[in-house]
Amino acid sequence: MEHHREKYERLIAFAATLPPTPTAVAHPVDYDSLSAVIEATRLGLIAPILVGPRAKIMAAARESNLDLGDLPIVDAPHSHAAAAAAVRLVHEGQAQALMKGSLHTDELMAEVVSRATGLRTARRVSHCFVMDVPGHEEPLIITDAAVNISPTLDEKRDIVQNAIDLAHAMRFPVARVAILSAMETINSKVPSTLDAAALCKMADRHQITGGILDGPLALDNAISMEAAKIKGIESPVAGQANILVVPDLEAGNLLAKSLSFLAGADAAGIVLGAKVPIILTSRADSVITRLASCAVASLVALARRERLAAVIA
Repeated sequence: MEHHREKYERLIAFAATLPPTPTAVAHPVDYDSLSAVIEATRLGLIAPILVGPRAKIMAAARESNLDLGDLPIVDAPHSHAAAAAAVRLVHEGQAQALMKGSLHTDELMAEVVSRATGLRTARRVSHCFVMDVPGHEEPLIITDAAVNISPTLDEKRDIVQNAIDLAHAMRFPVARVAILSAMETINSKVPSTLDAAALCKMADRHQITGGILDGPLALDNAISMEAAKIKGIESPVAGQANILVVPDLEAGNLLAKSLSFLAGADAAGIVLGAKVPIILTSRADSVITRLASCAVASLVALARRERLAAVIA
């Protein structure tokens, strides 16, 4: 399946031309997390600060024949402390991104969303998969398939806005957002169709900005022009969506995993809506997927720096 990864390769090559993003890596104590960090560092995507039990990190590197060189290590006794210390590095301005090492996503996210010490903003935190699907021209953003279980309409507004902001950070010419359901007509018995209609009206009223929305759309008429034509749907999104907003986490998980395991797609993951981008990788991820996740985070970090600079100016 190597041949189709040109979208990720382009993304990584572009991110490599940017300054490396200072990234706090929480608890990288196994081969997968350390090798990805070393490779991302070599390519100039990130400038990592490893956070976790120093002895364990060094031992994992030795066992795996990985050279940590002079990468900085912030000692923390266990995974929970590592997550907290990584978040602290962001508050101190030493890190502009956060990366999950070998600890549970929940453990890292608990520190991120902590009301007292976390990285919350006014925006709901949400997850995006940036998927490289064989035979599909552009990368596809799918949201939210990993953080919000059954989001309310207000939470979906933030999920959509986070995804649009990501599309801009990734230099998509236009963010075309399909709000997915099982049908393209409004049906009061199917709540996701009502949410879709409301989100589209919110976009009309500038409660969501920067993208073109349409919904409800079924998956076929969101991404296939032919399916949209057959159904007689005329819209600038139908048939050519590059952001797919799913009704809930289960639907998103099924969609992303079907693409991965039945269509050979790769799924880079990122969490948005916190103070900095968060790189969440899965143990099943290939190296190129982990690198693509780092590349996406560095583009988001760049967009954030540009936004902050504009505010100061």
